[in-house]
Amino acid sequence: MSTNLKYLSLGILVFQTTSLVLTMRYSRTLKEEGPRYLSSTAVVLAELLKILSCVLLVYKDSKCNLRTLNRVLHDEILNKPMETLKLAIPSGIYTLQNNLLYVALSNLDAATYQVTYQLKILTTALFSVSMLSKKLGIYQWLSLVILMTGVAFVQWPSDSQATAAKEHSAGSQFVGLMAVLIACFSSGFAGVYFEKILKETKQSVWIRNIQLGFFGSIFGLMGVYIYDGEQLSKNGFFQGYNKLTWIVLQYFAGTWRPGDCCRYKIRRQHFKGICNFSLYYTFNIDLLFLASGFSNFCFFSSIPILFSVFFFGAILVIAATFLYGYDPKPAGNPIKA
Repeated sequence: MSTNLKYLSLGILVFQTTSLVLTMRYSRTLKEEGPRYLSSTAVVLAELLKILSCVLLVYKDSKCNLRTLNRVLHDEILNKPMETLKLAIPSGIYTLQNNLLYVALSNLDAATYQVTYQLKILTTALFSVSMLSKKLGIYQWLSLVILMTGVAFVQWPSDSQATAAKEHSAGSQFVGLMAVLIACFSSGFAGVYFEKILKETKQSVWIRNIQLGFFGSIFGLMGVYIYDGEQLSKNGFFQGYNKLTWIVLQYFAGTWRPGDCCRYKIRRQHFKGICNFSLYYTFNIDLLFLASGFSNFCFFSSIPILFSVFFFGAILVIAATFLYGYDPKPAGNPIKA
């Protein structure tokens, strides 16, 4: 993969994730007549769309041959039940995480949510050390401390959050914060667990995602009937669905995520793990801060924002992501005359 393609894929991924958070947030706060769509049903449909998209990718890798596709799915999934069952654990955690993200975006503004969600860098690093025996350098440990400090500042009450306080009560903001924190831990554990499985087996990422989607749809349906069964019986599975909801589902499932197709290859070939993936997080935070963190933006009215606690915390998070990916090169041996 060339350098230009690498950064093009990275840019697409930044745009995709930024627009996903904004559209999810807008879809959960949009006031319309009738019931709002159930986030639990959206998670199930996203898993089904993910399975469909991954099957199409396996079909493409099979040179568009249905017999080859059928043989690959049969050999890699049905004939390897124990390998398939390994994905039940991360799949259940991802399903929980996806539901929590809807809860968080329903109770927090997009900018606060996205900056706080960067704590998954911390949880991923800790789980990588404990589960994959990875070693972190002094710069990585320092960056994690800065990251926690930055997120703490973002959550610190300030005048710039007065508008958000009017929209959400203290209770709902606490619910959103708890949802983000639990999602960070689930994201870190499930991501490292999934990476460990990928390293131990030779199955493709698409096959593994089909297995994840299979279990995810089962766990998701269980959640629908346990938590939203009453509303489901009254208004149906597709209550509150509109064009915006389907756009969110396509983004969320990965059907319209061209960046996701390259993300794994970028991390493995060009970026050293999660460390040098910080550029993606940095631009993502910047775009969300400018696009949704503070509406009615103009230069003079934004001057107090530039000195706010939120802005200082966001700068610390950005600095932490860069520092986490910093890889000091050892000094070369002096050339002897």
